[in-house]
Amino acid sequence: MPAEPHEQPALHLLAAAPSETELRATIAKLVGFGTRHTLSDTRSDTRGIGAARRWVKARFEAISRDCGGCLEVITPSQTFTGKRMPHPAEVMDVVAIKRGSADPQRVIAITGHLDSRVSDVMNASSDAPGANDDASGVAVLIEAARLLSKQDNRATLVFAALSGEEQGLYGGKLLADYAVAHGWQVEAELNNDIVGNSRGQNGVRDNTAVRVFSEGTRSNETLQQADYRRYHGGEVDSPSRNLARSMAGLADQYLPDFRVRMVYRTDRYGRGGDQVPFLEAGYPAVRVTEAQEDYTRQHQDLRTEHGVRYGDTIDGIDFRYLARVTALDAITTATLGRAPAPPSAMDIHGALATDTALDWHKAPGAAGYRVHWRDTTAPQWQHAQATGDVDRYVLKDVVIDDWFFGVSSVSSDGYESPVVFPGDAGSFERSPPAATQR
Repeated sequence: MPAEPHEQPALHLLAAAPSETELRATIAKLVGFGTRHTLSDTRSDTRGIGAARRWVKARFEAISRDCGGCLEVITPSQTFTGKRMPHPAEVMDVVAIKRGSADPQRVIAITGHLDSRVSDVMNASSDAPGANDDASGVAVLIEAARLLSKQDNRATLVFAALSGEEQGLYGGKLLADYAVAHGWQVEAELNNDIVGNSRGQNGVRDNTAVRVFSEGTRSNETLQQADYRRYHGGEVDSPSRNLARSMAGLADQYLPDFRVRMVYRTDRYGRGGDQVPFLEAGYPAVRVTEAQEDYTRQHQDLRTEHGVRYGDTIDGIDFRYLARVTALDAITTATLGRAPAPPSAMDIHGALATDTALDWHKAPGAAGYRVHWRDTTAPQWQHAQATGDVDRYVLKDVVIDDWFFGVSSVSSDGYESPVVFPGDAGSFERSPPAATQR
């Protein structure tokens, strides 16, 4: 029988595993450093970004000891200047790497940013607890590292606490540059930023959903690629968008009390996050953010005005909600890390025909493939057919003009890759930066 995805008991166990106690302890520790502003003190052991970075590094090292040294902990750094960094300053990321057993150059990354801020983005001295923005994201990736450290992964897993986000997305750029320099084949970057609050500023509470933002067209497609896409389709089928679809499907299957709200944008309107430098480097990436935001707790001086408390303090965190976000990240990372890579060089044929033919290059470690298709206005894949271990398949009586198509890889133990859309628009392979293409 052709290999097909099937329900994984291990993912059910993983979905229930995140600890609210662990998440609370991490956020409390990070808040306790007073401020984690990128330009704050780097020498103190009790206050500032330096103390916070060293604590995260020590936490990763402790997790590594518990799994027999399974994590390699690195601290890549670079000096930046810019509009929000008028003088040269070091930006350092704290990264834990769990090498893949079968496909170590393929990388699945979870990120969150360690730095915090108050109303004035240049104020590096005032208390900036940053409980939700973004100690919550750092807590997610540390807990995911703890849970996944003793489990098998065929692809490499990366857990990265980034710095410099508030000053210009420098931490994301630093890690994306590191990935390029080391030849990483980044299949997915899950950027967790503001993921711990379930009550909006308007009083609306939603603890059953999380938003996943994904770009529609690749950030660095060439003019020639854009012309082809505009004619043949692909505006809603970037690799990042199909990564988001995979996350939504996993939530439906393994998190019955939690769902993914796919948002067809790279980020919140007029705002940005550390997934953007990954997209600019040609890698698939999404942003994970809570369903309801409270703006009185974002980028605010600690104060009370007209009975309203401002500031990003730990009492604004819903830890049960944060545990569900952590579960989503963990099962997504585990699935992608155990599944084969998506097939490459996927193409379709069928002009002036009543059948549609699909072909692709096989992925290492895949036991079989599935062909997917959906109505051109449908948000999710609607139909699928297992094909066996082949690199070409013909869908009889399915007209190419009326549907969008894709292919996924399946492992022998039933883990499935994201769906890849045909052509450059949907490829999960890294595309060169735009500056080198034009």
